[in-house]
Amino acid sequence: MLPRRLAAILARSKKSVLLLGPRQTGKSTLIAALGPTMTFNLAHESTYLEFAGNPRELDERLAPLVRNGKAATVLIDEVQRLPSLLNTLQAILDRPDNHVRFFLTGSSARRLRRGGANLLPGRIHTYRLGPIASLEVDHRLDTRQALSTGTLPGVLTEPDRATREKTLRSYAGTYLKEEIQAESLTRNLEGFARVLTTVAEWAGHHLDLSKIAQAAQVSRQTAVRYFEILEDTLVVVRADPFTKSISRRLVQHPKFFFFDVGVRNGLLGAFDVSADRIGALFEHLVFTQITASAAALDLDIRVSSYRTEHGSEVDFIVEIGREVWAIELKASRNVAPVALRGLRAFADFHGKRHQALVLYMGDDARQIDGIDVLPWQQGLKTIGL
Repeated sequence: MLPRRLAAILARSKKSVLLLGPRQTGKSTLIAALGPTMTFNLAHESTYLEFAGNPRELDERLAPLVRNGKAATVLIDEVQRLPSLLNTLQAILDRPDNHVRFFLTGSSARRLRRGGANLLPGRIHTYRLGPIASLEVDHRLDTRQALSTGTLPGVLTEPDRATREKTLRSYAGTYLKEEIQAESLTRNLEGFARVLTTVAEWAGHHLDLSKIAQAAQVSRQTAVRYFEILEDTLVVVRADPFTKSISRRLVQHPKFFFFDVGVRNGLLGAFDVSADRIGALFEHLVFTQITASAAALDLDIRVSSYRTEHGSEVDFIVEIGREVWAIELKASRNVAPVALRGLRAFADFHGKRHQALVLYMGDDARQIDGIDVLPWQQGLKTIGL
């Protein structure tokens, strides 16, 4: 088991915890390593039915812990399956003699809210868990492997490439069965599967739901709803356009990315890192690493894209507190001065203090016209990720 940076943060927390993340990112494994006193997994149908059929089930199960009076921790896996359970949790947490701390895992805070759940502000702290971040392995990810099969914990640690690929090919089927069908998020599973594949094909581009709907042979309204499901279940993440006081009209459509490049490759059935794919794969990988690192460190960040109507663009603008980083990506071992044009255009547009970086796939740090060009993992470390 790879150590997760977030584990120490959760262990220090005195509050109950809601840990959100897509399937197979290791939420249950991380919490289990913290040694909960009692565990309930709502993904198990019998457990789910027991809790769904008896509003007092949790109180009755916890009665021995309450009588004991000693501090205890309780893990409830896949809590989004029964949002009403959070009302019981609130009543327990509000008791003056309560000594129970809860660890909850789930795949969608928005779905919990839509289910009428009270997310217990002030009582439960929310964290996110993504795939393995470069910082969790001392910034020593194998770049070619990460571009091909991503960094999900169970995939990254699997030495056999064929097994890694088979696991990722099965991810879509597991997701559709356990996340979509089991939760009755849509009755048209075939239409959703077509949208899922289409979104995988177009990931990394600017979002155009009309074109996705046309390609997937569904109505635009259906495509909008299905895309929202993908966002709700944390499979797809947006990178909104960078905005400020607009003096130059920017393209307002956000870009969107899968949470893990290996999952996207598995949906497409293509794991080769060929010359025609490497640019998109590298952009995907760096985006997922930025977001996974921020989650691992419990940092609030904003990742956006910059592009003008005249074609000037920068791959990512990363805002961490008051720091602003303009990041250009080059999926090659060489960087020419022409690659800096977008960064200079952004500097003119932004007009404020920021730091510019080029992250590339070479091995050596260098500087071109005053701008640092760094191996991509060294660049993330420089940013603090």
